[in-house]
Amino acid sequence: MDQANVIYCGDNLPILRNIADGIVDLIYIDPPFNTGKRQIRTQIKVSRSSKGDRKGFNGQKYQTIKLGTRDYVDIFDDYLEFLNPRLEEAYRILSPKGTLYFHIDYREVHYCKVLLDQIFDRKSFLNEIIWTYDYGGKPKNKWPPKHDNILVYVKDPRKYTFNVEDIERIPYMAPGLVGPEKAARGKLPTDTWWHTIVPTTSREKTGYPTQKPLRIMDRIIRASSNPGDIVLDFFAGSGTTGVSCLKLNRKFILIDNSKQAMQVMARRFSGVSNIEWIGFNPTSFQTLDEDSPI
Repeated sequence: MDQANVIYCGDNLPILRNIADGIVDLIYIDPPFNTGKRQIRTQIKVSRSSKGDRKGFNGQKYQTIKLGTRDYVDIFDDYLEFLNPRLEEAYRILSPKGTLYFHIDYREVHYCKVLLDQIFDRKSFLNEIIWTYDYGGKPKNKWPPKHDNILVYVKDPRKYTFNVEDIERIPYMAPGLVGPEKAARGKLPTDTWWHTIVPTTSREKTGYPTQKPLRIMDRIIRASSNPGDIVLDFFAGSGTTGVSCLKLNRKFILIDNSKQAMQVMARRFSGVSNIEWIGFNPTSFQTLDEDSPI
C-alpha cells in the first residue's frame, strides 16, 4: 500500500469497513476502558516565580499555569457489543504476519479476552502484558490498582513479526551477578513492563486524558513491525502511535471521532507534510512554540 500517513476524523466502524483486507501489519488500540466515569485531564505548565505555588529543587518556587482541560465520557451500556464488530474488522484488516495489541484495564480484561479468543482463536493468543506504574492517588479501602493489561494476538501463530533484536533492553536488577558483558548489554523485558505514566509536567504531555508514554509505543512498534509497515490505531487519542511511527519509519492510519483528539494531533503533527487528513482541517490548530508537545 503506497500511501501517505492518514488521519481520519469520524466513527471508526464505517472507516474500518472501507479498509482493504490484510493490508495492516500491526494494530494497537487503547479503547475506552468503560470505567463508568467522565475522564478529565488538565494540561499545565510551570514557570519559575518567587510567588509560585509549587516548590522544586533547592527550594526554587514555580507558578502553575493552567493551559486547558480535556474530557470524555467513558460509559457504555454494552461494552462488548460495541467492541465486537470493530475487533472483527481488525482481524480482517490484519496481514498474515500481523499482530494486535489490545490495551485495557482490570475491569474488562477478562471479558475482552474471551471475545478476542472467539474472533482470533485461542491458539493466536501470544501474551498478556502487564504495564505497571506507581503514580496518582492510592485508595485506602483496597489494593491500589496500578497496572493496565495489554492482550497480544497474532493473525497466524506460525508466522508473525517479532523482532527480538530490535527491542530496547533494560538494566539488570542485580548487574553484579551477571558479569560486566551482560550488564552492559542489559536484558530483554518480560511480559511485565515497569514504566511511569506521562508525568503532568513532562514536555511529552499533551493534556489528552488517555495519553500513553511514547516509549511504550516504541517498544511495541519495534518488536511487532518492520520499517515501511503500516500501523493502525483506531482509537488514536493524542496520536502517540503516529509519533512513534514517524520516529521509527513506519506508515500509520489513525482514527478518532473526538474533535479534542484531532486538535491535539493537529498541534502534535505540526510541520509534518506527509499526512492526509480526512474529515478534519488541522490548519488552525497547527501553531507551534517552544513548549509544544512532541
